[in-house]
Amino acid sequence: MTTPWMVDVHTHLFPDWVQQNRRDYAKRDDVFKEIYGDEKARMVNADEMVRTMNDQAVAVSVVFGFPWADQGLNREHNDYILEAAEKYPNRLIPFACLNPLAAGAGEEASRCIAKGARGIGEIAFYNGVIDEEVITCLRPVMDVLREAGLPLLIHTNEPVGHVYPGKSMKNLREIELLVQNFPDNTIILAHWGGGILFFELMKELKELFKNVYYDTAASPYLYQPQIFDVAGRIIGYDRILLGTDYPLIRPQRYLKQITDSVKDEEKIQMICRENAARLLYLKIEPN
Repeated sequence: MTTPWMVDVHTHLFPDWVQQNRRDYAKRDDVFKEIYGDEKARMVNADEMVRTMNDQAVAVSVVFGFPWADQGLNREHNDYILEAAEKYPNRLIPFACLNPLAAGAGEEASRCIAKGARGIGEIAFYNGVIDEEVITCLRPVMDVLREAGLPLLIHTNEPVGHVYPGKSMKNLREIELLVQNFPDNTIILAHWGGGILFFELMKELKELFKNVYYDTAASPYLYQPQIFDVAGRIIGYDRILLGTDYPLIRPQRYLKQITDSVKDEEKIQMICRENAARLLYLKIEPN
């Protein structure tokens, strides 16, 4: 079986000025403190990212920062992401993080897309729920994305199981509400959509979620390897996107789980690169 050069749709980059001042930024953002406050929580910059990609057979990575509550921090971090993509134009695809509940969310989405961002994400509502107020605040961002034909990548969690830093979602109805309000937007649900993919066995959700993709970020920590084949049979292998949450987990660990679970090489290629290449309009030549 051929080992594919992969496309990773879910990675995080941090500039040196955040890494070197971790404690200061932890004081400015409670969620950042929860997830990255511990010195053991690894962060990488663009150069480290590309070195790992070369080592792990990753052709292209979608890169984003962190969804800061402070929109000013989002803007600074987004500028770093955009600069990183300029430095590595054939390797890094920039997405922009923002806080939809803070002033200027639509403007920040427009600004970043004009400067080369290929999507918005990973956005998250760690300290709240996706309700009608959030939907209203999201509309300007979703309008910008729909007009540009670009995806939103949103953090989701499974509402059962063990607790870990950044786990917040208690009700999958939040995701259904999001998709119901933006059915014409392309939406990538991180972390297997918190398990809502299993409800696509319901005909009404199958139709509603036709523009929804699922990334696999953190899968080795959450599910048995069979999730790749089981999910493919429920939602279709063409809607699964390899996402690693790197530097949380290295890409080759996912590849082993995928090849252990999915025995058809064409389907493996779809998960590991072809779906993302189609969605993000990428032309990838193996190195």
